[in-house]
Amino acid sequence: MSVIGYCRVSTNDQTITNQQQQIAESGYQVTKWFTDNAVSGAVKASERQGFSDMLNYVREGDTLVCVAIDRLGRNTIDVLQTVELLQSKGVKVISLREGFDLSTPVGKAMLTMMAGLASLEKDLIAERRAAGIKRAKSEGVHCGRPRKATSEQVTQMINAGMSPREIMSQLQISKASFYRLKQGS
Repeated sequence: MSVIGYCRVSTNDQTITNQQQQIAESGYQVTKWFTDNAVSGAVKASERQGFSDMLNYVREGDTLVCVAIDRLGRNTIDVLQTVELLQSKGVKVISLREGFDLSTPVGKAMLTMMAGLASLEKDLIAERRAAGIKRAKSEGVHCGRPRKATSEQVTQMINAGMSPREIMSQLQISKASFYRLKQGS
């Protein structure tokens, strides 16, 4: 019966030290740490090296502690499957931020609701982003990758007697972009 700590950070700019400190300050005497550095929560838990190693290590009666359920994943289904897999192995899952034991019936219900709310929030953000892009486009704002060249530039260069190769080189565009812009004029 060991206490296992799991920490994950999404970028190289972040460190797992704060998460390890939070777990230790909460009174857990961690026997073994498993970590994933610079791994997005969008990557399925089972596909992360540190998490996979932890799954192979844990035994019935162990307790897994993490600072928040979003360290396990951001996708509702993945988080629920991950917790169910751990529970099927007889592992108790504790999330500090949410303040509940995910292996109890109340903890599972809370996990389901919180994961659902996190998924809803992600969808709402995407909806607001799409509305913002639509509004910006209606106002004539270019969205997306910056344009390297316009059809007007290509037409002017052709009229100035430049060859397609010279135009592509000067504007730093591909052959496909050149012909697409040429047709747009």
